[in-house]
Amino acid sequence: MKSPSREKVRERLNAAKVNFRLSNLEGLDLSGLDLTGADFRFSDLSHVNFSNSILRNADLSFSDIDDANFENADLTNANLRFSSLERANLTNAQMTDADFSFTGKRQNPINRFASLTHFLYRTGWFGTIIGILIGTFIFYGVSGIVYFTNQILTAEEPAFRNFNQYIVINNVIGGISTVVITNWLSAPLERWFKSSLVQHAVLSVIIFFEYMTQTTLAFFQYGRFLIEELIKKYPDQSTNNAVWYVYALSPLFVANVFHYFQKQGNQLTRKITEQEFQLVDLEKLKTKAELDALQAKINPHFLYNSLNSIASLVHLDPDKAEQMTLLLSKLFRYVTNKTADYYDTLANELEMVATYLEIEQVRFGDRLSFRIIVKDEALKNAQIPRFLIQPIVENAIKHGIAKIADRGIVEIRITQDRDLLKIAVHDNGPLFPEPINGGYGLQSIQHKLRLLYGEKANLSLQNAPLKQVLIDLPFEAGVSKS
Repeated sequence: MKSPSREKVRERLNAAKVNFRLSNLEGLDLSGLDLTGADFRFSDLSHVNFSNSILRNADLSFSDIDDANFENADLTNANLRFSSLERANLTNAQMTDADFSFTGKRQNPINRFASLTHFLYRTGWFGTIIGILIGTFIFYGVSGIVYFTNQILTAEEPAFRNFNQYIVINNVIGGISTVVITNWLSAPLERWFKSSLVQHAVLSVIIFFEYMTQTTLAFFQYGRFLIEELIKKYPDQSTNNAVWYVYALSPLFVANVFHYFQKQGNQLTRKITEQEFQLVDLEKLKTKAELDALQAKINPHFLYNSLNSIASLVHLDPDKAEQMTLLLSKLFRYVTNKTADYYDTLANELEMVATYLEIEQVRFGDRLSFRIIVKDEALKNAQIPRFLIQPIVENAIKHGIAKIADRGIVEIRITQDRDLLKIAVHDNGPLFPEPINGGYGLQSIQHKLRLLYGEKANLSLQNAPLKQVLIDLPFEAGVSKS
């Protein structure tokens, strides 16, 4: 059973930390991807195919996930709070500790604002110009609000104060209703009508009738009485109001601009998102390729030497030749294991290393002895990268024991120091040359640790007080707690 701590390490390996917050991903095929820890908050994920994808610890809260396909997906610890999940397919999905609190069946309207926001900050100079124009209109609108608010607060005549209140309230309600209706209608209009011209025409008709209905009701409910009162009190006051249909241009303009930029934002977001997913896949493939390249391969010279030793022992000591052949078979069974997992238990790694050393012991005879010391038996359940220790031991044999005529000793010591799993490989061969930097084999191990653990793991070489290679691994990420 894989431990949660180990999964944290695997997340750093298998998943780029992707951020698709405020994105429109509607209808994309994201099946089979590793999206561990991805941020999909406030996004349109309707009709997205997540089948067989890994979404561990992903955040899909406040999103529209209607009709999404999660068949055979891994949603362990995923956050789906406040999301719409109508008709979502969760067949055979792994949902351990997933949070479905407050999930409903209504589309989250904030997602429509998200596409406009995404468009503005993703489009460089064009988005800046559009942002300036929108900012100018907002500034002008705020100035109008300040003006009318001042008129309301400072007007000595109640009739003027009430009339200005009526204008402000009417415009605020008109603005809110225009934006909300446009938000609700933009997605359906895109689905129902392929032509942009038809979409804008239908939206304009709906907004026009909504605005006229609202203003007419407000006029007959409140406005006409306020205007009649003003005319009675100030019959000579001239009014130069624009004709009624001019005012209707304002909500039509706002609605069509919002709808247009939401469409453009959706299209741009979709293109950028597809590119980002391609980059995520490329990054995963690059990391996997690097790790595959760094997986230890048994040195051909070791194989040649072992086979030559077996050949020479066949007649002199058949039992020892048989023992060495079985040991070599056992070692290569482990090496040629086709599993895609980059981790194994410390116990299995040490067994493989012991087999390797036993073969070398047959070859070197009394010139080689080894010890494997594990301070705590529970540490043998630790998950560590495969082929982490064997290359270091091979390096100790090749550059240490083989260089001396005296009895050679290789000692592997495993200890725990608070949150670190410490591995030390000592040999009594010649000291590391100064400055101590290690050869290609040790640098490859260092590169592998950096890919798997980032800055949380460390490899170092020392000559005093003992000549040894030291590896520190994050203990929480490496030890099984199951």
